[in-house]
Amino acid sequence: MSQQFNLQEKVAIITGGAGVLGGTISNSLSKAGVKIIILDRNQDIIDAKVKEIKNNGGEAIGFETNVLDKSTLEKNRDAILDHFGKIDILLNAAGGNMPGATIGPDQTIFDLKMEDFQKVTDLNLNGTVLPSMVFGEVMSKQGEGCIINFSSMTVDRAITRVVGYSASKAAMENFTRWMSVEMATKFGGKIRVNAIAPGFFIGNQNRRLLTNEDGSYTDRGNTIITNTPMKRFGEAEELNGAIHFLCSEAASFITGVVIPIDGGFSAFSGV
Repeated sequence: MSQQFNLQEKVAIITGGAGVLGGTISNSLSKAGVKIIILDRNQDIIDAKVKEIKNNGGEAIGFETNVLDKSTLEKNRDAILDHFGKIDILLNAAGGNMPGATIGPDQTIFDLKMEDFQKVTDLNLNGTVLPSMVFGEVMSKQGEGCIINFSSMTVDRAITRVVGYSASKAAMENFTRWMSVEMATKFGGKIRVNAIAPGFFIGNQNRRLLTNEDGSYTDRGNTIITNTPMKRFGEAEELNGAIHFLCSEAASFITGVVIPIDGGFSAFSGV
């Protein structure tokens, strides 16, 4: 492997690291020699993922964590530093949506539940800001590090129904650019902050929205496929290459960007 892409002995924190996308990325980085810290909400799921990584020859630990609880994140930080001595990579993969922040087929914007809208905003925006502050401060003292946030196709397009998710991810994407400038101008050029924007992947949260019980696509699923030039949904493993690249020295002059991984969805006009 080229030294530019070598991630051996790096230490990576992955919020939402026991989920479908986060878990796949955890496995991939571990195989590249990265020491993995899983932060997620369910200790049983965390323990299962840590065991899986260790059984495959990797090194991993995990903590049950609410990414909106700064004091817990600070305790995690101290434990991680005691264990590994450094933090090289932060992947802010935790995020999600709620029914009340989504406009159903027979609803309008005036049916939006502000309480759920606020919860979705907290999770997707503040759930990225807080870990970036707590673990990014460690990077500022080290003088190097890499933060990767998770954006969405909903930022640049008015994708129907997901109003809360769209607004919160758009704010998070702006924060990515802001944080990249802050870290580069005040703490040197070796701390980089970027994001990926996954296209449409079928996971536990959206499976019923995109597929029927028999595995066929729903109307919404078919609309997405129609507007994706590659004519398929993404596979979780297809995020790994861009993440490895952004974490590596090969991306040493890249900061403040959002890389779409979407089968051409963001490039297609529908015409």
